[in-house]
Amino acid sequence: MSERLKIVTLNIHKGLSHFNRRMVIHDLREGLRGIDPDIVFLQEVQGLNQRFAMRFASAPSEPQHAFLAGEQWQHIYGCNAVYDHGHHGNAILSRFGFLSFENYDVSDHRYERRGLLHSVVAVPGWRRNLHCVCVHLSLHERGRSRQLEAISHRLEELASRDLPIIIAGDFNDWRHRASSILERRLGMTEVSIARFGSAARTFPAMMPLLQLDRIYVRGFKVAASQVHKGKPWSRLSDHLAISAELERA
Repeated sequence: MSERLKIVTLNIHKGLSHFNRRMVIHDLREGLRGIDPDIVFLQEVQGLNQRFAMRFASAPSEPQHAFLAGEQWQHIYGCNAVYDHGHHGNAILSRFGFLSFENYDVSDHRYERRGLLHSVVAVPGWRRNLHCVCVHLSLHERGRSRQLEAISHRLEELASRDLPIIIAGDFNDWRHRASSILERRLGMTEVSIARFGSAARTFPAMMPLLQLDRIYVRGFKVAASQVHKGKPWSRLSDHLAISAELERA
């Protein structure tokens, strides 16, 4: 039985480098394996893109979440945006088994499709199952407000039962509204704020200025938190990855 978890969140920019110049999904897989997390939260995951095979010789034939998971993690995927040549969404990779999952539509309008990927994970030896939620929120303030309300409404009953919860992803929250809402409604703590007093700067990856990517937790102590800066991470997406080590509270 393990009382400690290592987790990572990253917007993978559809497996492409900054400015979409190179396919970097292979390097990204090696980077994730080097961190060796128990659970990985991914955004902008390409479930299908029929143009990639024509443009990039190195593009994997399988969906990106399955390619990244390999034999190391189990995986689930929530399809959000669908277009003529494919679709993309959020994904969660886990060393532990998934008991269930649902991709809940929280789109604010039809031109910006967003989903809340909510999974229940069975961690060996834990009496209570872990709830993991992967999000990629709207670029617009009004949409983010509605989506944070949807997240809070969905998880309030679970929080009232003191179940362990992790919400991670790209919050697009440059006005820093999410932390106060999730703390007040769900009693959650953001890992970088807990460790360093402020959210981590993760975008753009080459010169991070904005604090867009977050990991919020309930039922854990934050033992460590890190933004993965510099090479190779600054070349693997337009966002930087955040990892955290959590201990059951």
